[in-house]
Amino acid sequence: MPRLLNTAYEPELVPGKRSALFGMAMTEKQGGSDVRAGTTAARPIGGDEYELTGHKWFCSAPMSDAFLVLARAPGGLSCFLLPRLLPDGSHNEIRIRRLKDKVGNRANASSEVEYEGARAHLVGEEGRGVRTIIEMVTRTRLDSVLGSTAGMRQATAEAAWHVRHRAAFGARLIDQPLMTQVIADLQLETEAATATSLRLARAYDEDATAEEVAFRRLATAVAKYWICKRGPGHAYEAMECLGGNGYTEAFPLGMRYREQPVMAIWEGSGNVIALDVLRALSRDPQSFEAFDAELARSAGADRRLDAHVRRTRELIGELSRDDARDARARELVTALALAVQGSLLVRAAPPSVADAFIGSRLGGDGHLSGVLPLGTDAASIAARA
Repeated sequence: MPRLLNTAYEPELVPGKRSALFGMAMTEKQGGSDVRAGTTAARPIGGDEYELTGHKWFCSAPMSDAFLVLARAPGGLSCFLLPRLLPDGSHNEIRIRRLKDKVGNRANASSEVEYEGARAHLVGEEGRGVRTIIEMVTRTRLDSVLGSTAGMRQATAEAAWHVRHRAAFGARLIDQPLMTQVIADLQLETEAATATSLRLARAYDEDATAEEVAFRRLATAVAKYWICKRGPGHAYEAMECLGGNGYTEAFPLGMRYREQPVMAIWEGSGNVIALDVLRALSRDPQSFEAFDAELARSAGADRRLDAHVRRTRELIGELSRDDARDARARELVTALALAVQGSLLVRAAPPSVADAFIGSRLGGDGHLSGVLPLGTDAASIAARA
């Protein structure tokens, strides 16, 4: 733990390092998201040590010092800590078969690996591997929300800088009404994501109350689904602001466009997360009570938001009685996400931001940038970019 918590970075793979980075290996080619279908075997060799033999289709960050790995022990699927180096400094029996040729995120490699009697330590209890590793998965979902949000901020900043310094047809781009609206809309998405991700992160602090812990159970899945899924489209719209330049590798938005989808796919893509929201609502009613209490803090601030929250509550009631509720899970998560984003913005953002967000997302299309309600103060919002 001291190595894991150390903030120094030591890239060398040597014994006795002061700090360490962790990766993870759960997915196997026959299972995909169904990690319980894993066949990697763990043979006890004494104490908490096991030998792992098997194959992982996705091992994240193979340059890490250690990995959390799911493998099948005599007592069932279990979680293990597998180091790259053994105590004597020799390499553990990990074979990197290839690095994945990913669309983006190349600096953070993903790999296909095989274990040939690799030594590992049991983490938690035998047979409870999924429950053990899910704590890490949940925190990684928070990371994905923060990463997508940071990507939105970068994309907005690049687009805003370009249009403030580029002139065409006798005026700077930022002063032309259509472009002003696009930049304002990119900024709205960024502000909503930032408010939501930081509110969610607050619920993970050490002093989090029981209500906060319940809130994050549902809010993490809702934010992971919505913010991460909005990221790629947001990056594209920012890229378009730069025109042809944006589509070249001489500018950074091509990389940002390729980077954003990984956060949406990591640790549960859209359908997996949407179904997780349904599970949270049915198995952990306290999570919705805490989420609903968060929404209630903005009651009366905006009639359009109040109406949306009311419809969302009604939708939850409908789905609880609907045998086909799985097919409508995305509809529900979208409604929950927009409700919490609107609630946070009416409490914390300037009125022009909250008004434009609610008017465009709750009362309009909300899916293509640059279509804002009549009367929106687009110039002041774009200036915030």
